[in-house]
Amino acid sequence: YRARDTKLGREAAIKVLPSETASDAGRRQRFEQEARSASALNHPNILTIYDIGSTDGTLYIAMELVEGKTLRELVAGEPLPTKKLLDIAVQTADGLAKAHGVGLVHRDLKPENLMVSKDGFVKILDFGLAKLIEPVSQDVSVLPTAIGSPTEPGTVMGTAGYMSPEQASGQPVDFRSDQFTLGSILYEMATGKRAFQRKTGAETLVAIIREEPEPLGQLAPKAPTPVRWIVERCLAKDPEERYASTKDLARDLRSVRDHLSETSVSGGLEAAEPAKARRRGWALPATLALIAGIAAGLLLRGLTNARPDSPLQLKQLTYARGTIRSARFAPDAQTIVYAAAWEGLPLDIFTTRAESSESRSLGLTGANILAISSSGELAISVNRHFMFGFETVGTLARVPLAGGAPREVLENVEDADWSPDGTSLAVARQAGNRNRIEYPIGKVLYDAAGWVNHIRVSPDGRLVAFIDHPRRGDNNGNVKVVDASGKVRLNGPFAISGLAWSPRGDEVWSSGRGIWATSLSGKSRLVWNSPGGFIQDIARDGRVLCSVNSSRREIVGFAAGDRGERNLTWLNWSFPKDIASDGKTVLFEEQNIQPQGVYLRKLDGSPAVRIGEGGSWGFSPDGRWVLTTREEQSQFTLLPTGAGEPKLLPKSGVNCQAATWFPDGRRILISGNEPGHGSRLFVQDIPDGKPRAITPEGVNFIFHAVAPDGKSAVATGADRRIAIYPIEPGEPRAVPGMELDDIPLRWTADGNSLFVYRPSAPPLRIDTVDVKTGRRTLWKEIRPPDPSGVEQVGPIQIAPDETSYVYSYRRALDELYLATGLK
Repeated sequence: YRARDTKLGREAAIKVLPSETASDAGRRQRFEQEARSASALNHPNILTIYDIGSTDGTLYIAMELVEGKTLRELVAGEPLPTKKLLDIAVQTADGLAKAHGVGLVHRDLKPENLMVSKDGFVKILDFGLAKLIEPVSQDVSVLPTAIGSPTEPGTVMGTAGYMSPEQASGQPVDFRSDQFTLGSILYEMATGKRAFQRKTGAETLVAIIREEPEPLGQLAPKAPTPVRWIVERCLAKDPEERYASTKDLARDLRSVRDHLSETSVSGGLEAAEPAKARRRGWALPATLALIAGIAAGLLLRGLTNARPDSPLQLKQLTYARGTIRSARFAPDAQTIVYAAAWEGLPLDIFTTRAESSESRSLGLTGANILAISSSGELAISVNRHFMFGFETVGTLARVPLAGGAPREVLENVEDADWSPDGTSLAVARQAGNRNRIEYPIGKVLYDAAGWVNHIRVSPDGRLVAFIDHPRRGDNNGNVKVVDASGKVRLNGPFAISGLAWSPRGDEVWSSGRGIWATSLSGKSRLVWNSPGGFIQDIARDGRVLCSVNSSRREIVGFAAGDRGERNLTWLNWSFPKDIASDGKTVLFEEQNIQPQGVYLRKLDGSPAVRIGEGGSWGFSPDGRWVLTTREEQSQFTLLPTGAGEPKLLPKSGVNCQAATWFPDGRRILISGNEPGHGSRLFVQDIPDGKPRAITPEGVNFIFHAVAPDGKSAVATGADRRIAIYPIEPGEPRAVPGMELDDIPLRWTADGNSLFVYRPSAPPLRIDTVDVKTGRRTLWKEIRPPDPSGVEQVGPIQIAPDETSYVYSYRRALDELYLATGLK
């Protein structure tokens, strides 16, 4: 009914339930409880509930009045224009994602329950009613109503034509059931026909459970390929084959809407100049260039089905689930060698050919391919392991492609490439606490302030290109080229991963937001506007090896008293920074959004709360404040965890790389550098003190360094050795039992030991090391629930009382393609 709120002077809609339903105590209790939950969903695409109540035994809900048409009225048996379809789909998925985030499943989504206002806003109606109200008979309501075609009654609740297979068969359902229903609605919007429609409701349910709808491509040949792919995924019979998160579904739809031209058909793309990427914290994923994430894969799938006359042709080379580290053309330009970790197994090196759908292992388990010489000799990395963030090192070795045992050459190598004649190697390696480029080995061409990788020698052998990452562990960087004397010849564009010279050696191709080609004069041009494309190698005839990546960072937590771990991932790149002293709240960053967000979330899985922007460094000891920095790394802000206003501290003049609180809550310890100087440790009083250096240059820390008594801190020196540094003047002392790759996490509560870990493939081992004796004891091993695509587990945050913890891991899923026509 249409109504008027006389107290607030606003129009409203009233929905009533028959007295025979409302009088059932169990139904009434469930209805009121869930209606209150729905009323807490503050989202622009979910109908706002004003009030619930009863009169004369009839239960009612007062809600906002939406002037517009239902989706049923808009479709009316005709397909919608692509732009309108995607706009409605994105808004609907956003609203569902919000509800699913707090544990509410609609279970009766249908075109009649989607209202599109006159100004184009979508509102999801009747949220939760199908789950909550079970009609008592086959009859419709005895009360007059303005709404027709009520939800079909029965023990299987929902509307027959829009149920999921599990719903139609009476099985338990979760959020993925709504995804199937949304897929049915998308199908109908694209084709004008229902995905599942038979003569009777029973026949319709059987079709949903057992049959596939008529291919969308046949009914709607102009529907963009990414849309078809999303619909197919949503309509998968097995819920496991749908989206792991409705947020991911909404993100895919949004990316297609934002990247796909309305005039595009058959999956064609309209190139657009990408926005300038922003620099982020060290833990930012390779997906800074992949803001579209999985959607990039959708775009590529669209391109693989491009028209025959399209200049770009793509051939998929890999099909397993996992991570691709690198790929190279062999000297015959037909054989392809790549390193990948498939289906949770260790990294291995494989070969394949364009005409084959199969790959063959070379039996080099744990190795990564770095380069292939003109004579067919591989440069590989063995014993490869993560150092910090995205940094890895291993031992450089040589092995013939035809087979044989690897011969080790050099330790602590990040990357390498052969000279054109195959007689010498250029390497990016770690020497002490610094990274540098040598070509040939032993001749230093470049010393990096941060770290370098993706080193490639030009076809004439005179130049070396690489990606220079200014911050340790961070994958944001820039393309650079140096000559044989070490002179920088090119300070090029933003890049993240992947580098290759053009066949003529006049351009360097790199991956930032899309794939770019940069001349030695510094002029860049966009080669491929795919946010998910990464350049791997270029053959002499111009064919390109590229990979498409879908990445996310997940966090999993355990709280004291819990029976098991709980996934606490919020968006798609959740990075934990601290746990409150009571062990109940995690502080984390969402690093793949702009601006980067700072969040708090209870370990019981309650919805996350955004408290600010930028980079976060930890809770104050009393839990009232979070220490943060934003774009200005030399200025801190204190964000309140409850009521209150942020406090901006004076500029320190120190570029912060890490920071942590002292136990007294009146000081912070900073790892950073002053302009023109190396990194060292500083102490700064809160709120208005100036930082004072307490160590020589070359000293840094990553996590919670300060001892419980506040008198010392654990840090890594210029020699990469871990030592305890006094806060007041004094000499540091080495920690016995520590290994070079150990990363200190925090002190144990008694101050006698340190928690340490080394980033690794699952499982992640966390030890305690006694700072006096060096005795090492296993504390815990961490294994992600699904190891596919997980190459590195860490970091882990441990509560001060050591009863709660939160750990994180990166999941990267890649596919390898051979591209022709990229110029």
